[in-house]
Amino acid sequence: MVQSGSAGVRPFRKIMIFMSRRPIMGFSVNPVDSTLYPPLEPFAQQRLPVGGPHVLHVEECGNPAGFPVIFLHGGPGSQVRPVHRRFFDPRFYRVVLFDQRGCGRSTPRGCTDENTLQHLVEDIEALRACLGLERAMLFGGSWGATLALAYAATHPRRIAAMVLRGVFLASQQEVDWYLGGLGERVPHAWHLLAQDAGPDLLQHYHGLVSRNDTAAAERWVAYEDAVMRLDAGEPVAASGGAQDSVPMLARARIQLHYLAHGCFLRPGELLGGLAPLGQTRVLIVQGGRDLVCPPRTALELAARLPQAELRLVEGGGHSATGPEMAAALRRATDDLRAALGGQ
Repeated sequence: MVQSGSAGVRPFRKIMIFMSRRPIMGFSVNPVDSTLYPPLEPFAQQRLPVGGPHVLHVEECGNPAGFPVIFLHGGPGSQVRPVHRRFFDPRFYRVVLFDQRGCGRSTPRGCTDENTLQHLVEDIEALRACLGLERAMLFGGSWGATLALAYAATHPRRIAAMVLRGVFLASQQEVDWYLGGLGERVPHAWHLLAQDAGPDLLQHYHGLVSRNDTAAAERWVAYEDAVMRLDAGEPVAASGGAQDSVPMLARARIQLHYLAHGCFLRPGELLGGLAPLGQTRVLIVQGGRDLVCPPRTALELAARLPQAELRLVEGGGHSATGPEMAAALRRATDDLRAALGGQ
């Protein structure tokens, strides 16, 4: 454990470094592993209208009378998957998962109308009210961490605790790293992405994908897939491989819509809005070798939250389902279970 603080900001509580010189008992995330809780099915699903054309897919699993936790998926443009249910003790937690506007099984898929960060924040509040939840824990990674912080800053009294992974604060520096610095490490995918794109790559692809250019969406998604493979230590494929064009186009459209608009945040807005969270318990689980969202951002966030605990997973990358990150995330929800009234 390393105590840390810096001049000009309130010191954060502590850093815990999880070191691993060998795989954690050979765990991998699959139906027969024991890293996460066993697979389980939802006990309830519903369609939740949230205004305009948007209707959200919502599912609940675990204990119907348990402590509520709201899972916020990454992206923007991704969706919830069965493995996401498995980070939580199903005997203690009432796990609420939903696909964000335009994502996954929410409809209309790929729709960017009335789709901003502020809309997503109010969707969480509408979902909380609909389910009769007084307070809840938030669990979000990458873009899900961005959304968790935005909601918590707006509705701090509704937050019991948070688990954040692979912190992304939607700054220009982070986007420039993703589209620039990382490109040097996946040169083939970067060349295919940047070819004929001009100086403003982001706006170029935003325009093309907004006009349903499937080839442009394929290049954009192939670059993301190459980056994620690199982060996971896997061979980077020559191309993204064959994918269903409809979900691929929707995924790219939502992601580009948010990135091209600065994720609908003013510079420094997230870090500047943390004061209401001063006494909120926050566990930040950060991969030490995360290439997509490097640890410096998690360090910056932890330094602003007095009750934050930064858990640096030395061998972890960006993916929540990498074996070391999966084990650390389950450990985090188990530790908060005790703090929230469980055993």
